[in-house]
Amino acid sequence: MSSLANAGLLATRSVNRTLRQPANLVFSFVFPMILLAVNAAGLDSATKLPNFPTDSYLTFALAVPFIQGALFASNSAGTNIAEDIETGFLSRLSLTPLTRGGLLMGQLAGVVALGLGQACVFLAVGEAAGAGFAAGPLGVPVLLALSVLVTLGFGSIGAFAALRTGSGEAVQGLFPLLFVLLFLSSNALPRDLIETDWFRTIATYNPVSYLLEAIRSLLITGWDAKALALGFGCAGGIAVIGIAASSRALKSRMLRT
Repeated sequence: MSSLANAGLLATRSVNRTLRQPANLVFSFVFPMILLAVNAAGLDSATKLPNFPTDSYLTFALAVPFIQGALFASNSAGTNIAEDIETGFLSRLSLTPLTRGGLLMGQLAGVVALGLGQACVFLAVGEAAGAGFAAGPLGVPVLLALSVLVTLGFGSIGAFAALRTGSGEAVQGLFPLLFVLLFLSSNALPRDLIETDWFRTIATYNPVSYLLEAIRSLLITGWDAKALALGFGCAGGIAVIGIAASSRALKSRMLRT
């Protein structure tokens, strides 16, 4: 079989394995929705602050589940690859004509499918709950594309951790560190309304802030070219760095096996 055909089989396996793990699906879909409900109810008074961009905190907070879901996807991708290392499946793949790129993208196909599903569900739940979507129908494919790119970026970070350590426990240990990035961002308030100087500085340098703001631009503003460019740029940068690092780690892993 050709390398492309093998990569397709590996991608199908990755998608099926992701969908057959109920625990991962529950955390990836349900937990972000629970946090959204809690935050929307508890922080609604923040909309009364001067210059708050919307009168609906639900609309403002709806961007957060997209990033939370991507973080859960990174844990899922890394854990699956670590399991393949521990069971020797990755070693057997080294005997096939698969290129490193095909192997890596085949392994990440599951989280890409998961990211697309999450984006569709979060958007549908938000609309059903009364959240706004200022960009209209044309903004839907843009939002889905951004969500998938964010998921791919964080998924590649999880893949790198798995390939570098070969341990599912190490991947799970990385997850809280990634989650800290979400809390040290503009997830609760716009950056210009954060009064604590050190927090505002960290949020400004934190790429997660720009991912959130790109999604919010579609929900609240409609079309904000600067926010979208920064969001896609940060998501693409994370994906490129993560995939490049994972490819190097995969090469080292193959040499060792």
